[in-house]
Amino acid sequence: MTDKDALDALPGELLMWILIVSEVLVFGAGLTVFLSVRITDPEGFAAAQDMLDRTAAGINTIVLITSGFLAALANALRQGGARTKARFCLVAAALLGVVFLWIKGAEFASKAASGIVWDTHVFFNFYFMLTGFHAAHVAAGVVLLLLVAWRDHVDNIEDATAFWHMVDLIWVLLFPVIYLLQ
Repeated sequence: MTDKDALDALPGELLMWILIVSEVLVFGAGLTVFLSVRITDPEGFAAAQDMLDRTAAGINTIVLITSGFLAALANALRQGGARTKARFCLVAAALLGVVFLWIKGAEFASKAASGIVWDTHVFFNFYFMLTGFHAAHVAAGVVLLLLVAWRDHVDNIEDATAFWHMVDLIWVLLFPVIYLLQ
């Protein structure tokens, strides 16, 4: 297989894959710095982490994984010619993205009401930055999913679902590192 064949085998457009790889690298760098700084104050990080709502984060994980499944199903349905079902799955995936944002917003509001802000402890600086940046990607993904539900060409759905799976992947990395790793 030549390099050209490998690129041609990717679903969707090459520019979407460049975007996805660059976003994964940005989040990877953020997590690397988070883990590096965590080494300097493990007790402080653990105490700050105990103030997080792990249940809400766990629910959000289920919500995003389910949404990713629906996006993948939409892609398969559209390729199989089931246009209406594919659109339904895309809209359902987007609505679950909105549920994720609502839960994340409630979590942020709860922290603020408790007096916890980005400079309360360095942990929260990373928490708000990484999960907030991820939430911005979820919001962009919701818009993208709704746009491709409307303009539902197979290539559009492939690109949108690839982006949405990147959003899922990032959360699957953020959740254990930010919320669970002690």
